[in-house]
Amino acid sequence: MKNVYINSVGSISAQKTYDNNEFLSEVVSYQEQILPVVDPNYKDYIPPAAARRMAKGIKMGVVASKIALQDAGLEEVDAIITGTGMGCLRDSEKFLSAILDNNEQYLTPTSFIQSTHNTVGGQIALELQCKGYNFTYVHSSVSFESALMDAKLQLELDEAQNILIGGVDEIGEYTAGLHKIIGHIKPEAEDVLQVLQSKTKGAIYGEGANFFVLSNERNENSYGKIKSVSIFNTLSKSELNNEAEAFLSANGVSVEDIDVVVLGNNGDVEFDGYYETLANGLFHNTPQVCYKHLCGEFNTASSFGFWVTAKMLKTQTLPEVLRFNDFPVKEIKQVLLYNQYRGENHSFTLVEQC
Repeated sequence: MKNVYINSVGSISAQKTYDNNEFLSEVVSYQEQILPVVDPNYKDYIPPAAARRMAKGIKMGVVASKIALQDAGLEEVDAIITGTGMGCLRDSEKFLSAILDNNEQYLTPTSFIQSTHNTVGGQIALELQCKGYNFTYVHSSVSFESALMDAKLQLELDEAQNILIGGVDEIGEYTAGLHKIIGHIKPEAEDVLQVLQSKTKGAIYGEGANFFVLSNERNENSYGKIKSVSIFNTLSKSELNNEAEAFLSANGVSVEDIDVVVLGNNGDVEFDGYYETLANGLFHNTPQVCYKHLCGEFNTASSFGFWVTAKMLKTQTLPEVLRFNDFPVKEIKQVLLYNQYRGENHSFTLVEQC
């Protein structure tokens, strides 16, 4: 089977990540419960008339995908695979509100059409005139990993040469209100750069889009090589160290071979214990990185962690704002990502230098 390479990245997040020449050299700090994205100039990528009709999630996805394609030096791909937890949430809320406000009568279909989960992938395909495989995974907090596994299998089996994959989610006002009521979002605004030390329940939420061109052909600009991806719906803390070690062993890698472990801590005192189990157990002597204090928590936030990993491997740098411990890093060759959300949908992703 062929190897799978990350040949480009494109990110729109709560940080200025749309500029691929930078790697978190300038960090935006927030005192918020929900982080907004730092918008690029959408007019540079989408005609203004078209942009006005697009939902936020569509705009973020289209522009992040265009940045990734530019970075790869491509104008077309063989397939487009998207992961999203909630789709175009704001349009869903608009349509449901209109149903209530108008007693289920005289409804315009626009918000409904744009609210479906596969709208982002469809819009990207229209922009590229890509008539190939187009699939959207809606698997909660492993939506991005599901897209990654699909693309990896196709590329390994040489069913495609270049595949655009991404994770995109937006936050809606009404849904955010529900998350606050049930305690999934922090009860009060917090300094996001300090949120990982928080002792309260809930997370700082966010939104964003992160896209990548994966290929079975390496080029001079490749960021890294994807070795393996594994998903667990349920996993107890007592099993975590053993499963992580078994995952590495199955790929011929030891704990000592991991140069950096990327963890999805979000400051939720109720569930960060999963990350602490690994941080204080199997990887207690390994440099550790966290990223959700920069982008917020959302269903495809792990795609931002994947972006962080790709940038670390290519630049061979580890920005201080990402560090979760003080162990020195000499060379970044092997990186393990671990993510879970509220105790479910655990994922391990192994990426190495190419």
